[in-house]
Amino acid sequence: MVAPLFGCAGFAATPRLGFQAIPPSAEDKVIVPPGYRADVLYAWGDATGMAPVEFRWDASNTAAEQALQAGMHHDGMELFTLSGNRALLAVNHEYTDEKLLHPQGIQGWTAEQVRKSQAAHGVSVIEIEFTDRWRVVRPSKYARRITAATPMSVSGPAAGSALLGGREALGTINNCAGGRTPWGTYLTCEENFNGYFVHGGAIPPEMRRYGITARGFGYRWHEFDPRFDAQANPLEPNRFGWVVEIDPYDPQSRPVKRTALGRIKHEGAMVTLAKDGRVAVYMGDDEQFEYIYKFVSSQPFDGKRRDLLDSGALYVARFDGDGTGRWLPLPSTPEGLVHARLAADAARDQPFELLRPRERHSALREREHGAAPLPRRERDQELGVEQRRRARSGQRPDGLRHQLADRRFCARCRVLVRAANAHAHPSRPRAPS
Repeated sequence: MVAPLFGCAGFAATPRLGFQAIPPSAEDKVIVPPGYRADVLYAWGDATGMAPVEFRWDASNTAAEQALQAGMHHDGMELFTLSGNRALLAVNHEYTDEKLLHPQGIQGWTAEQVRKSQAAHGVSVIEIEFTDRWRVVRPSKYARRITAATPMSVSGPAAGSALLGGREALGTINNCAGGRTPWGTYLTCEENFNGYFVHGGAIPPEMRRYGITARGFGYRWHEFDPRFDAQANPLEPNRFGWVVEIDPYDPQSRPVKRTALGRIKHEGAMVTLAKDGRVAVYMGDDEQFEYIYKFVSSQPFDGKRRDLLDSGALYVARFDGDGTGRWLPLPSTPEGLVHARLAADAARDQPFELLRPRERHSALREREHGAAPLPRRERDQELGVEQRRRARSGQRPDGLRHQLADRRFCARCRVLVRAANAHAHPSRPRAPS
């Protein structure tokens, strides 16, 4: 007997979460169920509690003031309890909207604008308390801002290697989701770090694999901060793309980039304890056709140790066409960790084999070899990707739809090929589980 999917049966029955469902709405407001209330707790420009500073509605706060205020575009967050009705909240600030961040927008670009943009990235740690509602405690001895200019330590197998050039790094950027450890620290994840860099020459393959381009995402930090010129400073991109550990209870502690967890475009770091007490961290590389990873510590958590993320094994997931999968070990060397995507490609033998559900149907249909017709949804998706790519590179994005019409989609290679060039793959022996 096959059990129904969770959520498919008993939809009209008593809600499992104990509140009334919210009906669809086109209203431009936050809607919550009856008996609930939504309040703004911590908005861009709010003081963290480090020092008194007022948000200026004309966006004229200085870079120094921004470093004491909430950054832009909150993302992942975690709650850490204190005594009584108080707690700490760690909040990621993923990216900035430069047209809103500065009074003049992106006009007349200056070093001060770069510094303010960097100060609006990173992480906040704020103290909050609940009375009749949640509010930020100001001042607070715990309040802290971590930005793109905050000094950090680098630990683990890649620390001190020639690929990183030392055991220190400056700043964290594009902080997306995160996680928390059993010992009470916050894990913030660096995602699309590549967009902050530019490279004016022949881009090395290892940089291209992480999306380094000639123009980046248009942040223009490199114009006043040479760190973000990847041609002039080729090691600097290697210092981003890590899981960063922060102690929210100690504002004087230095954040640590944990290299044993690999360098990818980290979306999250979900931590759990294995049956034998070892720490397992599950991570996703948040880009189309990228991989899922896990890290397992060498030693079990004993309730005291706080360095368990520095030694262990990193794995990449391989999902096969028959619905099974395996965890494949990656080398815990500086090269294997700094270039984790390349190591994962090599371990899996076939780049981009990890399929999302809508793509897995096509792969199952053509899993052995051959080229399948590109489904309309995937054709439109590829069209959008190619249009954006051409737009970024200054090419005309039009005239693509008819070009894609005669293409076929190779389900194994995950690439478009012309129908006349449809190709087959030689069968490979199945590796042991």
